[in-house]
Amino acid sequence: MSVHRAWWVASAAALVIIGAGACATTAGLLVSPLHHEFGWPHGTISAAASVNLVLYGLTAPFGVAAMDRFGMRRMATAALLLIAAGAGLTTLMSAPWQFVLGWGLLVGTGCGALATTFAALVADRWFAARRGLVAGALTAATVFGQFALLPVFSLLVDFDWRAATGTLVAVALLVAPLAWAVLRDRPSDVGLLPYGASRPEPRDPATSVTRAVRVLPWRSGAFWLLASTFAICGASTNGIMWTHFTPAAHDHGMPAGVASSLLAVIGVVNVLGTIGSGWLTDRLNPRLLLTAYYCLRAGSLALLPGLLGPSAQPALIAFAVVFGLLDVATVPPTIALCRELWGSDGPIVFGWISVAHQLGAGTIALAGGLTRDLTGTYTPLWTAAALLCLTAAALALRIPTIPREPVTVLAAAPQERAEDGLRCCHRSP
Repeated sequence: MSVHRAWWVASAAALVIIGAGACATTAGLLVSPLHHEFGWPHGTISAAASVNLVLYGLTAPFGVAAMDRFGMRRMATAALLLIAAGAGLTTLMSAPWQFVLGWGLLVGTGCGALATTFAALVADRWFAARRGLVAGALTAATVFGQFALLPVFSLLVDFDWRAATGTLVAVALLVAPLAWAVLRDRPSDVGLLPYGASRPEPRDPATSVTRAVRVLPWRSGAFWLLASTFAICGASTNGIMWTHFTPAAHDHGMPAGVASSLLAVIGVVNVLGTIGSGWLTDRLNPRLLLTAYYCLRAGSLALLPGLLGPSAQPALIAFAVVFGLLDVATVPPTIALCRELWGSDGPIVFGWISVAHQLGAGTIALAGGLTRDLTGTYTPLWTAAALLCLTAAALALRIPTIPREPVTVLAAAPQERAEDGLRCCHRSP
């Protein structure tokens, strides 16, 4: 029995996402080397990371529009080439603005085009069944790329940080031909139905940039509730863990390689956590899942300051495992809620919600660097992130459901049916 083409497309998309994701967490490894070589303050370096995270989010909804306009294959390939260009320019920089341009603008935009909205688009177009599972798997690919390769990049950074960024260039250039060869926009392009579909699904009109803006449900209370929870998600993961965990652990005497290995544990466990979350999303109320995830994340972050030290003790390894299970587990239920509340516009709305995610991440990334410069420690950030997660748990419970009232059809009396037929026949056009 042949494998449905949708699974090959999903596999290729996963490798593309892993290649792009490898750039997302490397900025945390560059903080100390750039501080020592150029003398730049932590706040200045964090500014580039903040721009990267914000553009990562802002690009997402327009990335969906661009993929509709120019094709998924073309845009994925172009985004990988943009990442390669930005990382390559970073190896030649000598001033902070160049770091902001290369890493912040170019890499951030390229990674944003291949963010979770890309995963949502692939799952939505190519799968009628197992959408939650596929969305979870592709989201896990994002985090796997961001964390699993960190120990390797950490060793390269210890040798020469330019060698690490050069490796990122090579990864992006290697994955780009794969995207061009395998990805296709829709199953109908190759004469297939989506996986699990029994009949062709209606094809939505192409998403223009104006439609991407028009779809934004800015008057919807449900949108702002969901966007707020996802902003806190970004603040408590990308904003702190990706950018500041390694330098924070280094402040406690932990070698950068050990800290990166802990992040790698988070990335590997994320695969299980996110796929498991996708499986649960197909079966349980996503609102309850989000509430549980944020409560557990709050508890783990509250404990973290007391666990950091010069070595990776069992309690800290346990934190990495628990946090890995929770880190991106919020994405499948968030995608499911977008589809439930906004139907076929769900991937675009999720793109806008991802903007909130990255705005939260960028804000905390910048605040973390400034806090470190002013106080000499990152400790206040962990407590603040835990409190924010408790807030997100409460907000998730308030996300409304679409009322689905049963439709009752009453049989009309024969005389009433006849009169209705006469009125229908004599109704003016």
